[in-house]
Amino acid sequence: MSFSARPGGGAAFPSSNIHPLAGRTILQIVPELEAGGAERTTVDIAEGLVHAGARALVATEGGRLVGELQAKGGIWIPFPAATKNPFSMLLNVRKLAGICHKEKVSLIHARSRAPAWVALGAARSLNIPFVTTYHGSYSGRSSVKVLYNSVMARGDVVIANSQYTSNLIRSQYPHTADRIGVIYRGTDFLKFSPSTVAPERIESLRKAWDVAPHERVVLLAARLTGWKGQKVLIEAAAKLRDAGVTDVAYILAGDPQGRDSYVKELDSLIEAKRLKGIVRRVGHCTDMPAAFLAAAVVTVPSTEPEAFGRSAVEAQAMGTPVVVSDLGAVPETVLAPPAVQPQERTGWRVPAGDADALAEAVGAALNLGASARIALGTRARAHVERHFSLERMVSSTLNVYSALLDSWSANRTS
Repeated sequence: MSFSARPGGGAAFPSSNIHPLAGRTILQIVPELEAGGAERTTVDIAEGLVHAGARALVATEGGRLVGELQAKGGIWIPFPAATKNPFSMLLNVRKLAGICHKEKVSLIHARSRAPAWVALGAARSLNIPFVTTYHGSYSGRSSVKVLYNSVMARGDVVIANSQYTSNLIRSQYPHTADRIGVIYRGTDFLKFSPSTVAPERIESLRKAWDVAPHERVVLLAARLTGWKGQKVLIEAAAKLRDAGVTDVAYILAGDPQGRDSYVKELDSLIEAKRLKGIVRRVGHCTDMPAAFLAAAVVTVPSTEPEAFGRSAVEAQAMGTPVVVSDLGAVPETVLAPPAVQPQERTGWRVPAGDADALAEAVGAALNLGASARIALGTRARAHVERHFSLERMVSSTLNVYSALLDSWSANRTS
C-alpha cells in the first residue's frame, strides 16, 4: 500500500462518531513497559485505541508502566517479549499466534527488533497486517546484524519517528520507500504547560539542585553517557565563565546507569576547568515540566545523531529557550536561521561538539531581554503544538491502522 503518515489533524480520541477501529483488537508488542520512548508511546496508543472503542492488547514482560496501561483501559498480556534467544523466539511465534487467534487480533504492531521477529512470524501465519515503528536507528555492519535489524523494515507499514529516521531506513532498505511514513513522537501539552506547574515545584527543584535565588540555570537533561554531550557543555561553561558570564548554574540531570568511569571523567573535567559548584551533577529528575520551567536555557548538545529530540520539544512547550546540536532529528524540532528568518526563531542550532558555538548560543539565550524571551517562548510553544502533539501522533497512528486494515480487507475480497 502507498503510505503517507504526515499527520492530518483530527481528534485523537473521537467520541461522537463511531471510529473505524471500534470493536477491533489491536496488539502491540514491546520487550518491557519501562520508562523509555517506545514504552511511553505504546501506552499512549493503547489509550487512544480504548477511546476509539477498540481493544488494546500489549504483549510484554512487564514494567513500571503496566499499572498505567491497565488504568487507561489497556490489557496486559504477560509475554516473554524481551528474549533474544533464537530457539525461544521460535517457540514464541507459535505462542503469540495462539494468543492472537484466541483474542481475534486484527493487527500486530511491533516496536523492537527481537519481538518484531516473533510478531512477523505470528502475523504471517494468521494472515493479518504487521506494523513496525523505528524508535531509533539501528547500527550493525555484519551480515548477521543487518539481517537482525531488517525485521523493522518488513512491516506492511513502517513508521519512522522522524524524517531523519525515515531517510536512514530508505538508505538501508530502498525497496521499503512506499511503505515508510513519518509520525513524530507526541508530547502531552497538558502536562508540559507552564500554567500547570505550581511555583512550589520549581522551588523544590532549585533547592534540591542547591541553586541560589540569584542564579540562572542552564540545563542538560539526559542520561550520563558520552554522546549526550555533557563534556561539551562543561567546556562551554568554562568559556562563558572566562567571558564574564556569572551567576549561572549548569545542571547535568541524568542517571549514570552504571557508567562510573564516565562519571569520573566528568568530575575530573569539572575540577580541571575550575567549575566545581558551577557545574553540578544532580541525578535523575522525575519532574521534567518543572525542570524545564526552572531553566533559563535548555541544551541538547548531543555529539551523535538523536532519532527524535524529546527534550527540545518539551522545553519549547514550556517556553524555555533551547540550544541543540545541528545533528540527527533534533533540528527538525527547532526553528533557527538560516532555515527560517531570525524573527521566526524558536531556538538555536550549533555544530555538534563545538564548545565555542555552544557557549556563544547559550550566552545569546541568557542575554535575551524579557520581551524577546516571551516572544521566543510563545513562538516555540505554538510551533511544537502544531507539529508534535500527543493527539496528532495518536490520530495519525490510528489512521494508519484503519487504512491498512481496509486495504488488507479489500485485497482479501478481490
